[in-house]
Amino acid sequence: MEARTAIALLLALVVAASFLCDGVHSRHHHHTKRHSVRPPSHAPGPAGPRRAPSPKHGSPSAPPPARTPPSAPPMPGAPAPAPSDDGDNVYDVIKDFGAVGDGVTDDTDAIKTAWDTACQDDGEGVVLAAAGHSFLVHTTTFTGPCQGSVTLQIDGTIVAPSEPTTWPANSKRNWLVFYKADGMALRGSGLIDGKGQKWWDLPCKPHKGGSTHGPCDSPVALRFFMSNNVTVQGLRVQDSPEFHFRFDSCRGVHVDSLSISSPALSPNTDGIHVENTQDVLITNTVVSNGDDCVSIGAGTLNVHIENVTCGPGHGISIGSLGKQGSRACVANITVRNAVIRHSDNGVRIKTWQGGSGSVSAVTFENVRMDAVRNPIIIDQYYCLTKSCENATTAVFVSDITYAGIRGTYDVRGPPIHFGCSDAVPCTNITLSGVELLPASGDTVDSPFCWNVYGNTTTPIVPPVACLIEGVPRNVDEASSLKCY
Repeated sequence: MEARTAIALLLALVVAASFLCDGVHSRHHHHTKRHSVRPPSHAPGPAGPRRAPSPKHGSPSAPPPARTPPSAPPMPGAPAPAPSDDGDNVYDVIKDFGAVGDGVTDDTDAIKTAWDTACQDDGEGVVLAAAGHSFLVHTTTFTGPCQGSVTLQIDGTIVAPSEPTTWPANSKRNWLVFYKADGMALRGSGLIDGKGQKWWDLPCKPHKGGSTHGPCDSPVALRFFMSNNVTVQGLRVQDSPEFHFRFDSCRGVHVDSLSISSPALSPNTDGIHVENTQDVLITNTVVSNGDDCVSIGAGTLNVHIENVTCGPGHGISIGSLGKQGSRACVANITVRNAVIRHSDNGVRIKTWQGGSGSVSAVTFENVRMDAVRNPIIIDQYYCLTKSCENATTAVFVSDITYAGIRGTYDVRGPPIHFGCSDAVPCTNITLSGVELLPASGDTVDSPFCWNVYGNTTTPIVPPVACLIEGVPRNVDEASSLKCY
């Protein structure tokens, strides 16, 4: 009897131990949610869709708010969030849509079809151009609005055709266009290569002695048009034939951790151009190019630029504004914690004679200059020829603050240049904590001022004794020009 009891107890302990082990194991085991991809019947590729293997280095997060910089910013070129196994449909342009990815075969249709398929589906979709592949893509437009949100994940390389003659005659102004693509994201750890060298060498280019008014259209690499709540993150972009990025008529744009590069003499290759757009955040980005690092055009409101490094190039520019008598409105622009190196300009506002409208509420704060030719410049006599004449109207420039602008300047010109309109003077220009020394030699050049009203709140190096105190007599008339 005692033996039977002992055997029964032993069996019970074995069963209990087995149950407990199964329970512990079950708490650590989870299933991966999988989603099917449904390419349309005309899409190239295998008959049955396949789910792409998911990278292991992170998962996508929701786009950050438009005005809040990250507390721990990633370095430019760092891997952007990758497609996740949990909740995203992944549309692999090679596995599901027949892209070749050898850099020679035209993969335009495959990538465009993947976008269209993801755009038509509900939920969160990721169009994946995988690492280790190079995709030749001709000029194309990625069109919304989409049913859900679409992320174009570039972990490989996207290359443009290198020969200008191969581009359609009526499509030489843009390469990759995102039109009405609300809520989309363009991100990844890959490269977008505009192959701009042969465009820059065209005889009509200004640095080749040609005229920009001739038949010299060159494509913008990435243009976002009428697209709201857009995120661009983590990519390297190089050698655009013209502007690298252009945002037109958008609202809610976040650009983060980009590396943008082209040669110092490449013409008109602005890094990021913003026009008729509002609520823009540009952070943690490095730009080295042949023109403006960031350029802000007419109709731009609420732009915050932080932790951006520029140079060589033409610095951070507002303008040019008011060309051919046009009305231009720009307000609420902040540039903070930037570095500008070996550039023609540092922080610049440039307008044409004869325009109207206003530039107001602009702050440049904590900007480091390194051998910059014109660290601080307002130029209301901007002109590309010698035939421009003075006019009785101008874009009104007011409420501009320069705080903590320090570093060195190229001695070919004065470190501070305020050239304001005879008819519409600049008003309420404020400087504090400005220290600019020559990059070579001991002579400190005096600032230049023309018809500029403002003040300094701390000692300035070099001293700016040429500011006019108070307000101009026609300040009420000039203030009526304000757009906001």
